[in-house]
Amino acid sequence: MNFQGMCAKRSFLSFFLFFSHVEVGQLNIEFLCLLAQICPIWSPPANLSIAIRITDMSDWSELQHDLLVLIVRRINLIEDYLNFGTVCKSWHSVITKENFNSDLPRVPWLMLAEDEDYKACRKFFSLYNGMILKKWIPGASGKRCMESMGWLITVGKDEGEISLLHPFSNVEIQLPHQTTTDHYEFNQTPVPWTFVQKAVLSANPSCTSDYVLMVIEGHYQFLSFWRPGDLLWTRINKPVYFPDTSDVVYFNGRFYAVSYDGCVHVCDIDGSEHTKSLIVAQLAPWIDGKYYILESLGSLFAVSQNGVDIRYVKDDRERIPLTHIPGEDDADEEKMYMYKTRSFLVFQIDLDACETTPTRDLGDQAFFLDNCLGAYLHFEEGGGLDMGVFNLADGSIQPHYDGVSLSRVCPPIWVTPNPC
Repeated sequence: MNFQGMCAKRSFLSFFLFFSHVEVGQLNIEFLCLLAQICPIWSPPANLSIAIRITDMSDWSELQHDLLVLIVRRINLIEDYLNFGTVCKSWHSVITKENFNSDLPRVPWLMLAEDEDYKACRKFFSLYNGMILKKWIPGASGKRCMESMGWLITVGKDEGEISLLHPFSNVEIQLPHQTTTDHYEFNQTPVPWTFVQKAVLSANPSCTSDYVLMVIEGHYQFLSFWRPGDLLWTRINKPVYFPDTSDVVYFNGRFYAVSYDGCVHVCDIDGSEHTKSLIVAQLAPWIDGKYYILESLGSLFAVSQNGVDIRYVKDDRERIPLTHIPGEDDADEEKMYMYKTRSFLVFQIDLDACETTPTRDLGDQAFFLDNCLGAYLHFEEGGGLDMGVFNLADGSIQPHYDGVSLSRVCPPIWVTPNPC
């Protein structure tokens, strides 16, 4: 039977109602219109909410493979692409790297904190359309998660085991344990799941085996890296006087890091000793903030997040009450504490001139940053409150997610959706 014969035989609305995690009222109209482009004899009815019917569901899996490929290659939203593969095994078989449109717009999703009742299932909030998608990720249950190139870097809460985990294919790559880092006994953190503070890939493991994973690790926040086949982590040595590392990024074939006092340096891991670290720029130091370093549209930027330290407040009625974990120096445990970002500053880094220039105009760009680990660890509820959209031009902060999602081990993080 040819394609048009299939169209005539049954309702395409019944045929393609594959959104297993999306209510009918949220069905993507653009995708339904795509069916009309593929098959001219079918057109969307005027009232979709009335016309949508589910009939003859038993033979959806019998669609010809070539037809499935034709359809999936024309899907223009990654949310629909991923949901397509959840229908049945035959539909899932066409969700491959070859059929994935790499030019799809991929605004990062917000992976929400773990649900206590359904720990193996994680929810993703799409900033693009406000949808909530659910995904079964048992490998992330009870673990701290970081993200790079669509992969999760997980650290076990109790044992501190480390792995690379793809959240949509559930492919997992076991990494050397944190105890294999240099002088672990002098550098371990109070709890094992905070040992790795940042992790960055040089390339996507789904596409190549020639990649490097760089991490900021331990109490003294050293840089260490791992390549496929290595049995332990390799430390990039730094001078004794060199400050702790705040953030790291992969840019133009090299890893660049920024310290808490604003020192930008490049790491050369291709040399015979694997220990080169050269200073390339200097930012102004910030006492109450954290530096991030990132790449955007071929340029290198540093971002200063100011005011993320915990502080005493007299009136915090507009925020969810937090349970402060008192330290040894806290004399008054009845005080109310909170953490909240005050502002951001952005600097463009000129590597040729070894200079940094402050900027307040990002054009059409948007930067995505995760929680500051050092702030929310002081509260039993953890991180997830200090989220929002900061307007660099006027200094305002607006919410982007209306719900509440808190965790001390793994608060919400940004994840770039990458199905393969």
